[in-house]
Parts: sequence; C-alpha cells; structure tokens
Amino acid sequence: MRNSRALLIIGVALFLALAAVVVAARWMNAQGAAGTFVVTAVGDIPQGTRVTAANLQLTEWPSGSLPAGAFIELKQLEGRVTRADVARGEPVLESKLAPPGTTGGLSAVVSAGKRAMTVRVNDVVGVAGFALPGNYVDILVNLQAGGDALNAQRSISKIVLERILVLAVAQESAVDDSKPRVVNAVTLELTPDQVEKLDLARSIGSLSLVLRNQVDPQPANTAGATRESVLGLPEPKPVAAPAPAMVAPPAEPAPRPAAPAPVRQSAPRTDGVLVIRGLDAAQQATQ
Repeated sequence: MRNSRALLIIGVALFLALAAVVVAARWMNAQGAAGTFVVTAVGDIPQGTRVTAANLQLTEWPSGSLPAGAFIELKQLEGRVTRADVARGEPVLESKLAPPGTTGGLSAVVSAGKRAMTVRVNDVVGVAGFALPGNYVDILVNLQAGGDALNAQRSISKIVLERILVLAVAQESAVDDSKPRVVNAVTLELTPDQVEKLDLARSIGSLSLVLRNQVDPQPANTAGATRESVLGLPEPKPVAAPAPAMVAPPAEPAPRPAAPAPVRQSAPRTDGVLVIRGLDAAQQATQ
C-alpha cells in the first residue's frame, strides 16, 4: 500500500515535469520564431543623410520585441533623410527621420520651431575642441566696463543661454566624438528668442562655450560674476543720477496798458446873448 502510493506520487511528478518541459519548449519556440522583417542599417548612417536602398536591409526580428516606429518595407524609406545618427544593424525608426519631403543637409537636423546659428570660436572658447555635435553647452558672455569710470556699466560675466545643442562644428555635423577637434565655428540649435539674445550678446561682449553633462537638466540660476565678487570686495553703491536742473517757466508778458478813452470835447461855454441884426451877429454879455 505504501509502495503504491509512492509510485503514484512519482508518476504524477514525472507527468507534471514533462508537461512543464513541453510548455516551456513551445514558449521558447514562439519567442525565437521570426515574426516579421524590419528595415535596419547596413552600416553607420550619419545625421542629415538621404537614405537609399544601398545602406538599408531587411532583418528578421522577433514579433514580440518589434520597436515602435520601425519599418517593414524598404520602399517606405524612399527619399527620407536622417535627423539623428543610425548605428550599423540598428532598426531605422520614424523618430530618427526628418519629415517627408525634407532635403538633406543640416536643415534636416534642425528641429521644428528651432533655428541654426553659427558663432565664431577659438581653441579656448570652443572648449578645446570637445564641444562636438550632439553635445550640450552653456553660453557665457563677458561684458567689459568702458568710458567714464563713474558712470560706466560694471564688468560682469554671466551665463545667458543654457543647454544649447551643438549641431555642427566647422562644416561637419558628424565627427568622431572620441577625438577633440579645434575649429573656428560652431553651429547651435536655438529658439527664435535665443537667436536674438545670442546675436546681441556677441555684439556687446565676448562669448565662451561651457560644456555640460548630457543628461543634466538643472538650470544654473546664477547672478553673474563681477570684479567685486571675484576679489571679495564690497559691491559699489549705485551712483545716483544728478537731478535735472529746474528750468523756470517763461515769464508771462506784461499786459499792455489800455489805450485812454477819447475825451469828448464839449462845445466852448459862452456867457451872453447872441444878437442878430440882419446879416450881422454879435455876442453881448449879460449882466
């Protein structure tokens, strides 16, 4: 009796184990089976490149892990331009392509609503060549005081733009990011408002680029550095502008004297009686 129960338990265990093996094998086969083909890159495709059939291929891809935005036919990518680098063997996704109808070049890389603006740099301003396409930089402007020492604006260094994407260095939008390259111009992606600020900043002061961490979104929130803050000197008191001189209002003209009223001359007073005799008249005094 005891032996039969043990055999029954062993038989049930073997059956359950066999069933688990069968179910696991079917699941693994379903996962490993190629559900569809996706379009992948034959080699590295730089940003701003018009894709062709020569740099694309169809690759089997598990149906359970098909990436969002992938393409399953080569003809769907005819005439499209990449707006981001695509690595070899990587699926070509809609998010890495410029809108249909976009021409190749740097204009395809600029995001909607943004502008590309180039600023002149040197080996120091350009972070010794480490500001490469795809990096983010802050833009620093340095204003020097000039003119009258009492009334001139103070010298100040201030970060005016933060987390600005570098689109290209010199005339290249794709370079080896492991090797610094000293260039004389850097193209940045800016909003229209930032373009205006940068254009004014480079005309009133000298610019510097500050390389920042790729994933750091925190703003700097600084007040800027002045000569006093660097040297630890007290901040100068603002010079009050002189009060405008009081200008007396113009005096009103004196009123013109009124012309004297004309005096009516009365007829000369006569005392006596006028006596008329024929054609003669004579005055006779009265008693």
